[in-house]
Amino acid sequence: YQSRNIDIDLLYYGSEIIKTDELTIPHPHLHLRRFVLKPLADIAPQFYHPVLGKDTRNLLQECKDKSSLNQTTHKLYSSRELLLSQLHLVAIEGNIGAGKTTLATKIASDHNAKLVLERFADNPFLPKFYKDQSRYAFPLEMSFLADRYQQFTDDTTQFDLFKNFMVSDYDIYKSLIFAQITLQKEEFKLYRKMFNFMYNEVKKPDIYIFLYQRTERLLENIKKRGRDYEQGINKEYLEKINRGYLDFLKGFPHRKSLIINIDDLDFVANKADYELIIDKILEQALTD
Repeated sequence: YQSRNIDIDLLYYGSEIIKTDELTIPHPHLHLRRFVLKPLADIAPQFYHPVLGKDTRNLLQECKDKSSLNQTTHKLYSSRELLLSQLHLVAIEGNIGAGKTTLATKIASDHNAKLVLERFADNPFLPKFYKDQSRYAFPLEMSFLADRYQQFTDDTTQFDLFKNFMVSDYDIYKSLIFAQITLQKEEFKLYRKMFNFMYNEVKKPDIYIFLYQRTERLLENIKKRGRDYEQGINKEYLEKINRGYLDFLKGFPHRKSLIINIDDLDFVANKADYELIIDKILEQALTD
């Protein structure tokens, strides 16, 4: 006997009786160990020992091992899906061009999640906003708020029984972050009144993931995806958005949040980078 990383004992194999130099089934000592019989009695109390002819409950009652047992608070999960399903809703956020939609889509596909995507392509104010921000900022932000509220409410209240959890590429709080950057002081006061009313009504994420990228790489990503109305976005605007998100996360209320720097990661082309992000999410999910 010595310390080892993993130890697997076979207790039973159905009702088979096997006795060789390499393997004995049923396990020759299972009826002598309380730490084996007690959890076994929880899951298979009426299973009969094929050699001793007694079920687990009787073996536990007759066991001379009286050592005390303590149930731990740790949980074992058979898959990542089961662990992620404890979260119900995961929000993937990030700056323009950070890859939040790509990551959310990939997680949903790989881990059987309902995908909740922000739908904004048809917003008539967006192309105009990038040409004249001061003129179109308020109608843009108000239309985004109304659309996000309606979409997010519809998508997150309609459960899919065949999915393990939900993953979204946005959280409605982003509306306030962007509005604080784009609106004038008086406009923002009015906007915030409407926002507070709507925000109190929507489902909040169990864990909030922010994908951080430096502005130079964001600009490269924006250029690559080739949306005409985004090509005029400047570095200063992206930096303000990054600061807005980071300020929000400093006081993130009552929920788990995680900032992942993806400057040197490519979770699309590199599977190891993708797995690293998933591991970080799972690690955060397990923290108290």
